[in-house]
Amino acid sequence: MNEKNFEYLRDQIKYSGFGDGLESQLRDNIKKQPPEFTLQHQATFGKDEVSSALHFKRSATTDMYFFNSYDASLKREQQTEKMNQSFYVGKDNNITLKEGYNLMSGRAVNKDLTNKEGKIYNAWLQMDFKQTDNAGNFKLKQFHSNYGFDLEKELSKHPIKELQNAQDKSRMLDSLQKGNRQSVTFVENGNEQRRYIEANPQFKTLTVFDANMHKLGNRQSQQASQSNTQKQEQKVSQDLAGDDENDHHSGKKVKKSKGIAISQ
Repeated sequence: MNEKNFEYLRDQIKYSGFGDGLESQLRDNIKKQPPEFTLQHQATFGKDEVSSALHFKRSATTDMYFFNSYDASLKREQQTEKMNQSFYVGKDNNITLKEGYNLMSGRAVNKDLTNKEGKIYNAWLQMDFKQTDNAGNFKLKQFHSNYGFDLEKELSKHPIKELQNAQDKSRMLDSLQKGNRQSVTFVENGNEQRRYIEANPQFKTLTVFDANMHKLGNRQSQQASQSNTQKQEQKVSQDLAGDDENDHHSGKKVKKSKGIAISQ
């Protein structure tokens, strides 16, 4: 058996999101030297189930095997019909199991991709449920950097507590770029509310859900952000007014400059 080939495939399976539970099956199949073989994998994401078939094929000229693709079958909670999609595996542009699940769930994934000329570029990927290829797989739409979606800019429009901490912000960005529905804390009128957000590059915005996973319209999200901003502005105005009043009673002369009270 080609031990180096086994180790490479073992790591490739692991870093594609399938863990290390298939290691013994992988070794047994390579030892038997069939022309091709398939490994089965089961995973759960929340209450959704994903069954995957990983396909391997031996080289026509050597004893090396290649992990060519995996077929994912998604069964959602309380739904009997399954959704199927194939993802191809190669040197570049691979989709991990979790990314595949997120794409099949309708969310967008941010990836560094390689074009035909070998140049690396960044784009958001999202499944197009209206178009399929010749194999029956849903096509992937791409939204490049010049499309105009700025994730950090969109996040800044919302009163998200995690933005105030550099580490929390970094984790949130990484999670959203992987296509996850991310739990965050909205601070509205001094109260903290649990919210869930998703990146929505096609419409250059965020999709926001309440604590019960009910989608909030853009108007509701904007109202929450505006309410928080107005409250901050009101507090600043009150503080300035208070400073002005204190200076008046203390007998200090006050010079006004651009709406800000400056004591002399």
